[in-house]
Amino acid sequence: LARPGSSLFSWHPLLMALAFSFLMTEALLVFSPETSLLRSFSRKVKVRVHWALQLLALLCALLGLGIITYNKHLNGKAHFVTWHGLTGLLTVLYASGQCAGGVLLLYPKLMKNWTLAKLKVYHATSGLVGYLLGCASLMLGMCSLWFTASVTSVSWYLAMLCPLLTSLVIMNQVSNAYLYRKRSQH
Repeated sequence: LARPGSSLFSWHPLLMALAFSFLMTEALLVFSPETSLLRSFSRKVKVRVHWALQLLALLCALLGLGIITYNKHLNGKAHFVTWHGLTGLLTVLYASGQCAGGVLLLYPKLMKNWTLAKLKVYHATSGLVGYLLGCASLMLGMCSLWFTASVTSVSWYLAMLCPLLTSLVIMNQVSNAYLYRKRSQH
């Protein structure tokens, strides 16, 4: 809708949708036993693909945040004053912290008093929170004046369903993989 390259702003929705709707979603689905294209690959390969996709998602999100901040600066507009702007900033900061936390899983000896299993559970559950924040920010962006002027009627509702449905799929996957299994083992 934003026709990338038509304006500086146009890169923001593209990069953020690419980061959170595509790359991050795919990075999480890498571990899905039902839908992953990498089902037959080793866990080590899946972890590396997850890591690469998450890093790309973070880079797109940081670039999208930088572009919208610079665009607002050029146009003399206040930034981080809407729910979308505040949630988006929180989401990008959270995703940055989550990526840093993911490094601990690559090097678990850095956390001497934590077991690898506990680190995995915390990373997965806090990652789910970050993903849900990203979905919330996307949905709030769909309530913006720009989006509601571009997308109307049934199309708006269908667009709104996309992050809602993917968040349900991801919540189910994380819950099944980490929360329910771990709880039943105790």
